[in-house]
Amino acid sequence: MSASTFFLLGANHHTAPLELREQLALAGGKAEALRGTLQSLGGLREFAVLNTCNRVEIYGLAADPATVAGLQAAFCALSQLDAAVFAKIRLELHDQPAIQHLLEVAAGLDSQMIGETEILGQVKEAYAAAQTAGTTGAVLNRVFQKTFQAAKHVRTHTGIGEGQISVASVAVDLALKIFGDLRPCRVLVLGAGEIGEKTARAFRSREAGQMTVASRRLEHAEELARALDAQPLPLEGVAGALADFDIAVCSTAAPTAVVTGAMVAAAMHRRPVQPFFFIDIAMPRNIDPGVAELPNVFLYNLDDLAKIAQENLALRQAEMTRARALLAEKAGALWQQVQPRLNGDHPPA
Repeated sequence: MSASTFFLLGANHHTAPLELREQLALAGGKAEALRGTLQSLGGLREFAVLNTCNRVEIYGLAADPATVAGLQAAFCALSQLDAAVFAKIRLELHDQPAIQHLLEVAAGLDSQMIGETEILGQVKEAYAAAQTAGTTGAVLNRVFQKTFQAAKHVRTHTGIGEGQISVASVAVDLALKIFGDLRPCRVLVLGAGEIGEKTARAFRSREAGQMTVASRRLEHAEELARALDAQPLPLEGVAGALADFDIAVCSTAAPTAVVTGAMVAAAMHRRPVQPFFFIDIAMPRNIDPGVAELPNVFLYNLDDLAKIAQENLALRQAEMTRARALLAEKAGALWQQVQPRLNGDHPPA
């Protein structure tokens, strides 16, 4: 029997603390650099990279275990992480368990916010990027296409998405608990991407007062600001304007902090008795963690929001069990279809 294997290698919020996930995040040009390195890795026949705020996972078809070991070495080198440290936090699965993990990820069962829907779009984007790069083949094409079908099936036939929560909804609910009434609040949204937009819309739906959108590209900030009856702000103008806000939500793709301790200290000097609420939902983090030590400053990150979301998890526990059982059945059937393809035997689809 061939040693070829369908595998998953990576780390996520279950296996790695926030600081290490931050180091592993493929921000900036790291994602393209990793793809370039993997394309030249001997024995790696197919691969796709899933890079989100809570996970970096590489799915692929390897000729043998040595190929996966070589992939791990390349990934650690790119992340400047010692191999011994990565060995303690890595998630490595093969064949049917790897397939079932992908199905659970796409269905929202493995998310920090159980049942959230954003992850399915992110999995689709990862697959599309791999297709564009020419790194998929008979195995990954079948696995990902069936994964999307399975995720839809689970959402249709279970209540996993009922009363669903998201980073945006948890962040806004937390702000409500702190301020009581969001109507007098001035909200700054840093980042005009998908998560930033959803968070901004969630604040607007809760009648938040004055809203401002800042982005590295001013035209993106202007576009979202028009949709939300908000004000646009160039990213370079944030430091001078920070004291004018009560709440700041950060979700940019910047590889380093865009809100520094010095910026927040200067802002709080101008408003010493007014609390400032920061929500950092970026990976790597956008806000210097040290700002939490400043008086009247409240800082929450992704892991903090996940802990809050856990309070509602018990209500959907039975639906999670049903969903996992459905996905286990589908993973078994999919593995039977994929297994003959590992050695290059491609039966008709």
